[in-house]
Amino acid sequence: MKANAYDQFSVLFWEGNVMLGGDESFLLGQITTDFLNLDEQILTEIDTHVREFSKEMRVLFKNKNSGTVISVQEKLNAVWDVIFALPFYRDLPLDIRTAYNLFPMLLADKQQWGEAFRDGSEVNKMFMEFLDKMEYFAESIRNFRGQISGMLELYFESLTRRNSEAYAGAYTKYYRDMVDAGVLLFGDLPFEQGFPVKVRFTSLSHPEDKGKPMMAEESEFSYLSHFLYTDFYRGLIAGNMPRRCHNCGRYFLLNKGYDTCYCNNVAPGETEKTCRKVGAHKKEARKEGKTPARLEYDKIYNRLKTRRARGKLSVDEWNAAVALALEYKDKAETGKISDFVLRKIYDKM
Repeated sequence: MKANAYDQFSVLFWEGNVMLGGDESFLLGQITTDFLNLDEQILTEIDTHVREFSKEMRVLFKNKNSGTVISVQEKLNAVWDVIFALPFYRDLPLDIRTAYNLFPMLLADKQQWGEAFRDGSEVNKMFMEFLDKMEYFAESIRNFRGQISGMLELYFESLTRRNSEAYAGAYTKYYRDMVDAGVLLFGDLPFEQGFPVKVRFTSLSHPEDKGKPMMAEESEFSYLSHFLYTDFYRGLIAGNMPRRCHNCGRYFLLNKGYDTCYCNNVAPGETEKTCRKVGAHKKEARKEGKTPARLEYDKIYNRLKTRRARGKLSVDEWNAAVALALEYKDKAETGKISDFVLRKIYDKM
């Protein structure tokens, strides 16, 4: 596979995995999970750098001042520094040299330089499309995260079975609800989960069993978000689903045939104990008649009680806080809010 650009790249799909061109493979759905966990601050940083680059590039194309090329490239490189550190791009073989020298290389080619500033030329269209994509890049990730996290919370979290058949049923309901509600995507287009992609089939050496030949599907994408949707839905077909941990709130990939609501990362406030071990403790507590919501309520009750004893809460404030804590506990126990949301609410009380 050749080196890729950030908005024109190929990946290989094989046996429930996706390979980005190197030796490392990812389970279908894992890259989606990584982006669901992405800090919003990173997307805000991308937007900031893109605005600065966009402003300078538009001035360059208006004034055709070759003396600003280095400044424009520096602004673009600040964007690359953030984007190329993202999940997916960290492992994707990229044409780094061209990316970090795009405008000086353009200036060095006099014919291309002239074509770039001629309205309507193919080179001019290419640069304008490049800028349009970049200005929408962070927002496209936000839209993806918002849609998928909402779908998982409202249609998948309550499933009693965790397999491809159950996921298909949940998606069918989601899809019908979106169509019936007249939801629009991408401006005025009706709701649809289809994306343009170029596909070819190839053979290569098996990445895990060296020397053994295997078939793979090479797919070429023009938008990161199109790949992420494909990764997510292919994951569901394979029986893999991102799920929000009921303890720490981060997403983890739930593999086919396995059902747990806790991830295997170190739990918040712990040095070694994982969320899964914390979950096992809560499971034992259930045997004693205490739900996870009850355990959280006991913690906030004792905290409020201590504040009342120290005179930091009046009697009325104490009664109101306890009543509110009980109300949220009941909502968690009836499935109206998750244990993670309950903990976040209690942390603010």
